[in-house]
Amino acid sequence: MRALIHKNNMQEKDLLREVEELSGQNLYACYQCGKCTAGCPLAFSMDILPHTIIRLMQLGQLEPVLSSNTPWHCAACLTCSSRCPKGVDLARVMEALRALLIRAGYAPIQVFRLPAELAAQLPQQAAVSALRKHSG
Repeated sequence: MRALIHKNNMQEKDLLREVEELSGQNLYACYQCGKCTAGCPLAFSMDILPHTIIRLMQLGQLEPVLSSNTPWHCAACLTCSSRCPKGVDLARVMEALRALLIRAGYAPIQVFRLPAELAAQLPQQAAVSALRKHSG
């Protein structure tokens, strides 16, 4: 998602600071114990594991983070946050990443453009979750 960085005329360090500011989390507090990933019920569907997302951001490698499906697959169930010994709320970090991507005009699912037949088949909770996740 190099376009996000260029579109907002930001350096990767600025983007990292914005993620920290939006999420209210100190990303450098994470020491990679992996408990977040071990407890994540959706880690199997993520292309980059949750603890690796934090590590990549610590190293300033935001391109793979912003191109990843991981922020979109996060269910914000807070299992990761409850297991973190350093108190890093990874769900809030994922929410911040989604917000930045939506602001940049990137959203993998256009919730408001779903065919009516498909929308009618969705459980109500899924529709509400998708609206929250994809509307910024």
